[in-house]
Amino acid sequence: MENKDLSFEVPEELAGYRLDKGISEFYEDISRSGIVKRIKDGEVTVNGTVMKPSYELAEGDKVSFSMGAAGIPDIEPEDIPIDILYEDRAVIVVNKPKGMVVHPAAGHYSHTLVNALMYHCRDLSGINGVLRPGIVHRIDKDTTGSLIVCKNDNAHRDVAEQLASHSIGRRYRAVIWGGFKEDEGSVDLPLARDRRDRKKMAVDPLGKRAVTHYRVLERFRDFSYIECALETGRTHQIRVHMNHLGHPILGDEVYGPRKAKLKTFGQTLHAYYIGFISPDTKEKVEVTAPIPEYFEDILRKLRNQ
Repeated sequence: MENKDLSFEVPEELAGYRLDKGISEFYEDISRSGIVKRIKDGEVTVNGTVMKPSYELAEGDKVSFSMGAAGIPDIEPEDIPIDILYEDRAVIVVNKPKGMVVHPAAGHYSHTLVNALMYHCRDLSGINGVLRPGIVHRIDKDTTGSLIVCKNDNAHRDVAEQLASHSIGRRYRAVIWGGFKEDEGSVDLPLARDRRDRKKMAVDPLGKRAVTHYRVLERFRDFSYIECALETGRTHQIRVHMNHLGHPILGDEVYGPRKAKLKTFGQTLHAYYIGFISPDTKEKVEVTAPIPEYFEDILRKLRNQ
């Protein structure tokens, strides 16, 4: 099994991180201690130069290393149906279904969106290495909806710049516990990896700024149906912000309550709208992903209560 290049270009959200912490944030399934050892052994380069673990990452830095003896399987194309909402010569916008992992990682080297994309698309950007071809941003496994995928490196850099400048419009639909007295509002609270559980995120004054704007669409007896617009795009941002306000997302098994009034099989969160400038046509593209049937079923049940 040959070594695999896990190189990636540092996104805006990891700028300012130490090299070891930045890699562990990007590749969540690789241990921090294992990363530090690779760096100290000179196996990790930044822009072609070996750096110390304390090196401060800058946006656009190219970080490269090999999995070495640990290895990873070859990522194979798979004939998995995908719902394409928009496509041109530079990008594809897909409607990701619930339960599908976006890209391969430990324990999920097959049946991911990347495996499906590799079958349906001949070329994908290589900026984020063999595990994340074409992937410029992510949504969680149990979040549904619109996701931009890039077909080449120029498109990837273009979309990444739009993400960094917060010019891409992203609106999500969610069902939350309880509700707000006001019809709309904003949350401006910094987020960082939870210090007690690195698989989770938390509000942290030392974290990166995160801003979520919300408005109430419908109110029910115990829940509310809301739309959230992202000004920033931190990991788990909406889930953590809503939970911090005391209104966790219905079905969120990580941040929400353990009791369940409705079966959701994961958080009730849908990436409803995305708007961006196509790197190909240079024109504004606006895409909405239809509310999935499971989500509509939950809304019907809440309306009938």
